[in-house]
Amino acid sequence: MYRKLAAAALGVFATVSVAQTDVEKKVEAVEADVIKWRHHFHEFPELSNREFNTAKYIEKFLRSLDLDVTTGVARTGVVAVLDSGKPGPVVALRADMDGLPVKEESDLPYRSTQMGEYNGQEVPVMHACGHDTHMAMLMGAAKILTGMKSELRGKVKFIFQPAEEGAPAGEKGGAEIMVKEGVLKNPDVDVIFGLHISANSDVGTVSYNAGGTMAAVDPFKIVIHGKQAHGAYPWKSVDPVVTAAQMIMSLQTIVSRELKLIDDAAVVSVGSIHGGNRSNIIPETVEMVGTIRTLNKAARDHIYETLPRKVKGIADSMGAEAELTLPLDYYYPITYNDPELTAQMLPTVKRTAGEENTILTKPVTGAEDFSFFQEEIPGLYMWVGGKPLDVPEEESPAHHTPEFYVDDSGMKLGVELLTNLTLDYMKNN
Repeated sequence: MYRKLAAAALGVFATVSVAQTDVEKKVEAVEADVIKWRHHFHEFPELSNREFNTAKYIEKFLRSLDLDVTTGVARTGVVAVLDSGKPGPVVALRADMDGLPVKEESDLPYRSTQMGEYNGQEVPVMHACGHDTHMAMLMGAAKILTGMKSELRGKVKFIFQPAEEGAPAGEKGGAEIMVKEGVLKNPDVDVIFGLHISANSDVGTVSYNAGGTMAAVDPFKIVIHGKQAHGAYPWKSVDPVVTAAQMIMSLQTIVSRELKLIDDAAVVSVGSIHGGNRSNIIPETVEMVGTIRTLNKAARDHIYETLPRKVKGIADSMGAEAELTLPLDYYYPITYNDPELTAQMLPTVKRTAGEENTILTKPVTGAEDFSFFQEEIPGLYMWVGGKPLDVPEEESPAHHTPEFYVDDSGMKLGVELLTNLTLDYMKNN
């Protein structure tokens, strides 16, 4: 669909199979519906674990395809199974459903004006990360694959997952809970594929990486207990503010001086620090929260061993006490693209997007709870471009911002990728 004629003339692609051409036509036929679904989801977003109306919309569509549908998975998730009636592998396709507490700033006719509740506060809600496109693309693939049932071998499991952005305080959610509730069982899934739209990559491109692709996430909290005193007499205190400052600086040396960064990146960041309430009072307590990002198990294990040692050592040296909670309230494993599966499916990706539009990228320190599926079975997670070609990358809005925007035309490649990945995996396995 996105091939260049010059590439074909040079023999990069031999002949386009009848089946491939057929898929392209089916994608073109369903594109208007995909755009309509995306606009609906974008106009009516819902926050994590609150995707009730979104789930009903998806359920109604899946039942119209006469699929075996299960609702209420991990609270609001929807799962459907397409059974070809013939033996073969079970392929899972996943899309996430939740929006973010962000106020949309756009003039789109389908912009969101929805409100929701986040941690006890009323907040605006927006699909500021493209999950609206993910759901629409998966619905498009479901419609096409259902229409090709006679050509399939095995089963397809369509997974619409809530709470990828993280469950509200005090709740559990997302892929981790779906896995615990058995979403990869009955029937047992062999492989899983997922896509993420990218607001900063050109429409018509697909980006991938083998191995560690997105980072593991481990939030942490440190509470330092000292001794309160008047700010004019610091010698009477055990100062938790100064202790916190030394601790923050020391934690940076875990990455800069102890990890072999030429192999993989890692991050230890303190994102919040609170303590005291007046300029002339040294407080008794300081609390910090932060995040750890790693791209391989060795780095994660090293930080897990080193961080408690540094926290305790610095606290002891200052006469303070420190409590470390690691992980704090959740964690995401490394988003790990199985190298063998990636190599096996790369010809499909190149055939679908065009070799010149298939881009090998470096890992990123962002995170995705798709990783929980990949801990159980081989998985492949990729990015499809959503940036209009006439917009420079430096001018494209970032994800999770009020100006976030992706073009509808980017979804066409996503639908075709999900369809072809399924068809080719079934054919070759």
